[in-house]
Amino acid sequence: MIFNKERVGLASLCTEGSSISCSRIEIRTVNESQHIKVDAVTHSYPSTTISCIEKVPQDDQISSIEIANPKDGTSNSSTSTEASSSSVILRDVHISAQLMEDFLELAKENTKKDLETCGILGASLKKNRFYVTTLIIPKQECTSSSCQASNEEEVFTIQNEHSLFPVGWIHTHPTQSCFMSSVDLHTHYSYQVMVPEAFAIVMAPTDSSRSYGIFRLTEPGGMTVLKECQEEGFHPHKETSDGSSIYEHCNNVYKNSNLRFEIFDLR
Repeated sequence: MIFNKERVGLASLCTEGSSISCSRIEIRTVNESQHIKVDAVTHSYPSTTISCIEKVPQDDQISSIEIANPKDGTSNSSTSTEASSSSVILRDVHISAQLMEDFLELAKENTKKDLETCGILGASLKKNRFYVTTLIIPKQECTSSSCQASNEEEVFTIQNEHSLFPVGWIHTHPTQSCFMSSVDLHTHYSYQVMVPEAFAIVMAPTDSSRSYGIFRLTEPGGMTVLKECQEEGFHPHKETSDGSSIYEHCNNVYKNSNLRFEIFDLR
């Protein structure tokens, strides 16, 4: 995916003192309206901005991300107790349990044509924890191996108006395996240099060993390599100075089955 250097309405927000039950979320596109189904959830969170989760036992609502071992494809749970390359303490990030599934539904037509699709993830920060509350699908030009966003001022407008942190992005590999290409790594560097917790989700529906991955650049190894790299397009990267991988699985991202998110489809 590649990012270069017009707003639409969507579902309602939960405000302070509200208690709202939702079973569908509306996505308004330029030409028409459509609906994406999300899990029904009742929100009651004392916030004047976006309500994130209701007050329920965390163990019942939050689960670790299942990641696949790149060597044999077996699954492991990513937990905050696992070792990370990060030289700083990363804050936890919560994403909706439905986010990846709904993104794949939005990308379905492109996926059938072997075209990539990309989206940007915006989060609110509450009590030192990020909650991904917004998925933005920008206007984009897609090929089977790349996705270039356009009209990015629309994305910036939404992020600014909703006070969102750009904590990551998501894109598909329609027929490729689940990995971060050299172009993906350069795209992700621009996120992680701003927000250390930034992550990249790769959706690879045809990869039998792992259909998705949640990645970040290693620190300082991967970040240093990308900072110093001046090449463009697809190319090999040099090894890190400490011998570590350039990127790794995130261990601070959790699925929250009670987290509500909104979708802006700007295409």
